[in-house]
Amino acid sequence: MMHLTVLGGCGAWPVPDQPCSGYLVESEGFRLLVDPGYATFPALQEYATAEQIDAVLVTHGHPDHCADLNPLLRARALTDEPPAPLPVHALPGALDAVLALDRPGMLRDAFTLREFRGGDRFEIGPFRVDTRLLPHFVPNAGLRLTAGGTSLAYTGDTGPSPELTALAREADLLLSEATYVDQVPRADAEFLLSARSAGEYAEAAGAARLLLTHLWPGTDPSAALGAAARAFAGPIEVARRGLVAQTPAAVSPSSDGLHD
Repeated sequence: MMHLTVLGGCGAWPVPDQPCSGYLVESEGFRLLVDPGYATFPALQEYATAEQIDAVLVTHGHPDHCADLNPLLRARALTDEPPAPLPVHALPGALDAVLALDRPGMLRDAFTLREFRGGDRFEIGPFRVDTRLLPHFVPNAGLRLTAGGTSLAYTGDTGPSPELTALAREADLLLSEATYVDQVPRADAEFLLSARSAGEYAEAAGAARLLLTHLWPGTDPSAALGAAARAFAGPIEVARRGLVAQTPAAVSPSSDGLHD
């Protein structure tokens, strides 16, 4: 079984009640932090301390997906009894900017960088991680996490690609970026998705459930839900801070449920 807690799901920059992309994924007591974007570290501390995170996995190097790696590492490095180095998994060069924010060597002992390439398969604790390179403004790895016979597919940020269908094939949950509602502006069309297209990919892949994330700040969640529902017949929800879901399908009462 996997347990997913949404720390935030806002695209581009955080708003008062919604950090940027960040997800705590747990299985067998192992805590994996996926995409620690802007303002996710304060939200994370409602569920776990910095020392209790077992590994970090980052899809790409945009700051709304990785900026809060810095305070997480500071909190581990600057404590009186620093924990063991934190395994941090990312594409080559994706974290160069965020890891350079402090003076050279300050965080050196706080983490171990483990770079992977799109298409790689590897293990993180109880999770098998399958990756696919997906189109974005910078290199972006779509992720499929499998543990205990259940699967979570996550797009990171991506434009249209047949790889998305393969990534999400019969996944228990597809966590898909949906920056726009119905139509992506021409300038972004190769690199971002709409809620409608996220629904189309979920339907084509036979995913059990769809969780929309990375909505542009100010987007009406009900509009995104409606657009996705025109393409996907299964349960759909919008990622928001505090939503908790499990695979196989179960949602905590605090999340208000996944809506058909």
